[in-house]
Amino acid sequence: MDVFSRLEDFQLDVLKEVGNIGAGHAATALSTLLDKPIDMLVPKVRMLPFEEICDSVGGAETVVLAIFLRVEGDAPGNMFFILDLDAANNMLQDLIGLSISDQDGYSELELSALNEIGNILAGSYLSSLADFTNLNMQPTVPALAIDMAGAILSYGLLQFGQMGDQALLIDTKFLEGENEVQGHFFLIPDPESFGKIFSALGVVSP
Repeated sequence: MDVFSRLEDFQLDVLKEVGNIGAGHAATALSTLLDKPIDMLVPKVRMLPFEEICDSVGGAETVVLAIFLRVEGDAPGNMFFILDLDAANNMLQDLIGLSISDQDGYSELELSALNEIGNILAGSYLSSLADFTNLNMQPTVPALAIDMAGAILSYGLLQFGQMGDQALLIDTKFLEGENEVQGHFFLIPDPESFGKIFSALGVVSP
């Protein structure tokens, strides 16, 4: 049975609360890292089929920046944090205070900064979910890629093996003064992990 067909609004609220707490942790970590106030909002949390991930970030041929990693432990899966290139540039310039050095590509410093932010965000969301579920969930070292969204997801399939057919999408909005940057965070648990996560959240029985 498709566990997502049984999700009700209040159950999605549980997942949004996981996202909100994770965003709060990430905002605190980013504020410390950047030495200035950073706020984060979670405007939307929803479940979507794996094949709709590309559509949600502009289409399979849209060039994006993605930080991706493997989740290990009690509920293994895959995580992606995806930004379109305009959002990545805005993050570098407005939030981090770096000038884009080369319009044809990012410098090593710029890529390192983006990777660190993605690492903080992924770690904060994963920690929040682990706290809610009391499951052991550990991230691997993240990798960063700039390519078409479809190619990045295909590479993820090759790198990490078969993924589940559903994803948890947490829209993530970074705020610093009047500056705003939006990204998309995806958790794609392995098929056998869904029952564990939702049962631990009290959403459905395994």
